Amino acid sequence: MGTPAQKLSQLALTARAGRDPEITGMAVDSRDVRDGFLFAALPGTRVHGGEFIQYALRMGAAAILTDSEGAEIAATELAASDAALIVVQDPRQVLAYTAALWFGAQPQTMIAVTGTNGKTSVATFVRQIWTELGHDAVNLGTTGVEGAWTAPLAHTTPEPITLHRCLADAAAQGVTHAAMEASSHGLEQRRLDGVQLAAAGFSNFTQDHLDYHDTFEAYFAAKAGLFRRVLPVDGTAVINLDDPKGAEMRAIAAARGQSVLTVGQGVGDLSLLNQRFDATGQDLRFSWQGKVYQTRLNLIGGFQAENVLLACGLVIAGGEDPERVFETLPHLQTVRGRMQLAATRSNGAAVFVDYAHTPDAVSTALKALRPHVMGRLIAIVGAGGDRDATKRPLMGQAAADNADVVFVTDDNPRSEDPSLIRTAVMAGAPEATEVGDRAEAILRGVDALQPGDALLIAGKGHETGQIVGDDVLPFDDVEQASVAVAALDGGIA
Repeated sequence: MGTPAQKLSQLALTARAGRDPEITGMAVDSRDVRDGFLFAALPGTRVHGGEFIQYALRMGAAAILTDSEGAEIAATELAASDAALIVVQDPRQVLAYTAALWFGAQPQTMIAVTGTNGKTSVATFVRQIWTELGHDAVNLGTTGVEGAWTAPLAHTTPEPITLHRCLADAAAQGVTHAAMEASSHGLEQRRLDGVQLAAAGFSNFTQDHLDYHDTFEAYFAAKAGLFRRVLPVDGTAVINLDDPKGAEMRAIAAARGQSVLTVGQGVGDLSLLNQRFDATGQDLRFSWQGKVYQTRLNLIGGFQAENVLLACGLVIAGGEDPERVFETLPHLQTVRGRMQLAATRSNGAAVFVDYAHTPDAVSTALKALRPHVMGRLIAIVGAGGDRDATKRPLMGQAAADNADVVFVTDDNPRSEDPSLIRTAVMAGAPEATEVGDRAEAILRGVDALQPGDALLIAGKGHETGQIVGDDVLPFDDVEQASVAVAALDGGIA
């Protein structure tokens, strides 16, 4: 791992019977265990990690971190082993703190943002602003690690060992500033608990991930953990007051004693006063603590102003001068797969790709695109398999309510029958045209474009593959849009 061995006590861990072995590495997968490793046997959604303690011991684990259930599952093997046993009530949280101590370094200024929609955009805009201000900065999340140092990530919020290895590597590469996406899964599973944050942001709260969180209340509680637990009391909470849950999140932060910076339309410390839209972007008028500013955003979509102002609030909360922050805004660039201009037809009609994969996100994206479009708005939507099925008709309805023409197609069907998913989406958009093949749907959507029209391809955004069964087939919405325009107009725009 490249980290010197440390005694268990140096990692703030206390084992039964006073054992204090030297630890040479850490793992949450028993197959990754080597001699001297600490193995974290965590409770899982389907199986408890305690089932794998026996294998970790065979691989040479020097210590086992688990809860009472994990210790009971492997009681026989542990009794016959010399490995140190650490039993705690919340092994996920303890692992997060232990990983932070093990790797020992992270960028000096860290911020995190949570919310159903907008996390990637906000984190990316934060990174872009920092970079404009001369800092070596990265953002971590759905699109991997981007910026002054790059790396792939398998999850929006990686498990703690991967996360802290990544942060330590970034710091070693000279990265001083990092913006993280805080997913509800990551917060629920305590993955961020060892990160030292200067500020944390809340964007919005709408339906998603009810396949994982049993209720809306549980989903909100997971996100609120960023302020209740992860952000220190001397940190700053940046809260979007436009969301119905904004006031509740502000109260949670204030109750912890955190400083609160608010953002909103006509309200808050950072207040959006007006927007004027055109074909390539928008002009913004806003105020910061009573002083009025006007600037240019070369970004499509009214909601981008909210994302940008939330990003500004986080950068200011991280210690930057507000005047200098606002000077960077005309230089901000579209986030990959987020209201991205993918292609333009020879008649001037534009094709946009957006990651909108919730009913609210589809509605928001289409409503935001409307002021930029003189003609018709055409939408392509679908829904993922093996995910919250209740949102499928709502996806169709969101498109039907806000677009003039709708095509329903496949997203990532995964293990489900794609036709059944499309039927569920069509239930919310009975007038839509059903086209199973996503490439054909994009071609037909592009073909329908007349002068002044715009097409929004929703759902997959930055993704470069389509998950069908157990296979990930190469598929890029932006690339397919360009191919469709080239086929119809005789050249790539």
